[in-house]
Amino acid sequence: MSKTTVAAAVSLALGLTGVLLTACGSDGDSNGGAAGAPELAVDGAYLPRPPTPDMAAGYLSVRNSGSGGDKLTSVTTALSDDVTMHTTEGNAMRKVTEFEVPADGELDLARGGNHLMLAKLTRQPKVGETVTLTLHFATSQPIEVKVPVKPTSYRPED
Repeated sequence: MSKTTVAAAVSLALGLTGVLLTACGSDGDSNGGAAGAPELAVDGAYLPRPPTPDMAAGYLSVRNSGSGGDKLTSVTTALSDDVTMHTTEGNAMRKVTEFEVPADGELDLARGGNHLMLAKLTRQPKVGETVTLTLHFATSQPIEVKVPVKPTSYRPED
């Protein structure tokens, strides 16, 4: 074998190794392959005083200023061990297992749309109190939110 043939074979082998490593490697991203990472913040949170003693609804916005999306996967609170996420379609609520938080976008949980339901309340929250909710995400760290209890008929300004 000549030196030129050996050099060409080594060059080809190294090139193929690089291609294989690139194809098999990870870009270090854990948010489903999207470029970048989510940067989440929560605002506008409120919980209307429940009209019944055992169930409440929660509303808030999750803003994502990052270049990667995320998903809200669950919510926990000392007020209830049964917090579920719902979407409203027509006049019917439907339970969902997650909500998308798009890159450079927001997730709005509002009356008449996506929202949280807290069932089997441990106590009846009163107007003026604060309830702590912990939001859990697919890739981001949990976010603890202090949520004010508002009058039952409260509607935030648009």
